[in-house]
Amino acid sequence: MSISSQSGHFGLGCAIATPVSASGAIDLPRLATHAKACLDGGCDNLTLFGTTGEGSSFGIAPRQAAFAALVAAGIAPAEKLLSGVIALSDEDAAAQAEAALAAGCGGLLIAPPSYFRAVDDDSVFAWFSRILSPLAGRTKVYLYHIPSMTGVAVSPAVVGRLRTAFPGLVAGVKDSSGSWENTAALLAQHRDLQILVGDERHLAHAVREGGSGTICGVSNIAPQILLGPAKRGEEDPRIAPLIEAAFQHPIIPALKALIACRYGDMAWLNTRAPLPPLTEAVARQLNTAVAQVLRQPVAA
Repeated sequence: MSISSQSGHFGLGCAIATPVSASGAIDLPRLATHAKACLDGGCDNLTLFGTTGEGSSFGIAPRQAAFAALVAAGIAPAEKLLSGVIALSDEDAAAQAEAALAAGCGGLLIAPPSYFRAVDDDSVFAWFSRILSPLAGRTKVYLYHIPSMTGVAVSPAVVGRLRTAFPGLVAGVKDSSGSWENTAALLAQHRDLQILVGDERHLAHAVREGGSGTICGVSNIAPQILLGPAKRGEEDPRIAPLIEAAFQHPIIPALKALIACRYGDMAWLNTRAPLPPLTEAVARQLNTAVAQVLRQPVAA
């Protein structure tokens, strides 16, 4: 599925995790192998350097190396790759965006800055405007609402102002608020955009109400249980208990631990500073709990 069009169904997007060495360098062979496995498992596209991909921890050079490695592995960037943009200054955000576009990525997922948090909608609009102005006519942008991480909201009102100011550039919104009320407001006010949910538990409901799919972390480990929800709005009763079982620990280290067990490759436990990794023992405990959930029968 192409990610180049503004309208249409987005489907199942993977917020891909980033494997790193003990020193914190991106493990490019493992990244390429995992990316292909996610696509082969049913994911329609991949978003690099989002929250799950520890995007706030990587500078321009490692981003460029990752893009090049995936292109060399035969993954078509315009059709299959988006890049997260997570930065405090507009200059750093612009540099991240330009690196992704130079690599041919088909879109950008842009989060608001997160250091100064007591800001209003006018201030958020002004910051995004500085980032979006040079991008007009060159790509598609998904606005990233994840207030639990940024402390700064991208409200439905700001979405409306930005799409009016930059017609054709704002393709959609990723709502990782975990609030169905916020998702419902986006669907009510901006249904013609691609409204994506980050909370897998709300995915099927959102798709039935006109949502376009998801960019999410669980697709790194169990894309098969998300295909029905993301593509057809079908509920899968395993999703909520899987999330409850998997994320008893911090989300990114826990997800990497489950990927490590999926491949039998404990190098996946490594995280980029400042995130602490989980131990192999904890990883195996988590994997046992998740495996039990996935073995639950699903009613026809």
